[in-house]
Amino acid sequence: MISNIGSLTIGQLAPDFSATAVYDQEFIPIQLSKYIGKYVILFFYPLDFTFVCPTEITSFSDQYERFSNVNTEILGVSVDSKYAHLAWIQTDRTSGGIGDLQYPLVSDLDKTISKAYNVLNNEGVALRGLFIIDSNGIVQHSTVNNLAFGRSVDETYRILRAIQHVQSNPDEVCPADWQPGDKTMISDPIKSKEYFTAI
Repeated sequence: MISNIGSLTIGQLAPDFSATAVYDQEFIPIQLSKYIGKYVILFFYPLDFTFVCPTEITSFSDQYERFSNVNTEILGVSVDSKYAHLAWIQTDRTSGGIGDLQYPLVSDLDKTISKAYNVLNNEGVALRGLFIIDSNGIVQHSTVNNLAFGRSVDETYRILRAIQHVQSNPDEVCPADWQPGDKTMISDPIKSKEYFTAI
């Protein structure tokens, strides 16, 4: 079940959805709006038992605590069934599986979630879309890659931290390549010049 279907733009409420996911080798219900109060990394990938996908999925899992420590949950989504997700999780990484994950994999078998987030391609699989949704359920960032190349978990974390910083400090903006702890800019024609005199 899904609501708020339409063109997806930055600054809008993330399309809500209810679906079944696999987590801790069990089938669990997922509803995006239940995550209000937390930030969410929502990422789509093409298919289970493929090649680039496990590198992304396991990287997010291996770095899950880094995201969890800053009030952020991770959800992976593909058009595979919950049974395919379970089989892939139950397969060891050295045998082409992904092993146990620290976050849920959502089944979008009817493809409604992929359509709502505008990542479904003509072949019926999701492109590598990634969305950062803030604690109010608003889409703050999106990026979409084609099928053959993966995303950077480190860059996702950097952007997440920049979003959190400017939301906590509304007079500040983050310049290019900003990292947590770096100097920011004041969003003011005069005060912003202080940034350039300090570099």
